[in-house]
Amino acid sequence: MRTTLTIDDEIAMSLKDFAHRNGRSFRQVVNEALRKGVHALENPGVQPYRLSPASMGPVRTTINLDKALSLADEREDEAIAMKLELRK
Repeated sequence: MRTTLTIDDEIAMSLKDFAHRNGRSFRQVVNEALRKGVHALENPGVQPYRLSPASMGPVRTTINLDKALSLADEREDEAIAMKLELRK
């Protein structure tokens, strides 16, 4: 289908440069870019979730890791008690 589009100068230059570097026609590059853009609009959030790991520091030898859930419960109880104390 033949149509007339008004493309921003920056985008047109990028498309022309890409076409030239890859030995392809401007028409092919524009159609591919539009196809990918429409696909991205129709399928938002398709990209996989990526998690960047962060160091939490060295392991403390004073904490028994076998009882981590008990420790977490104790810390949570302490935090709740402290919040209740502050409300008095």
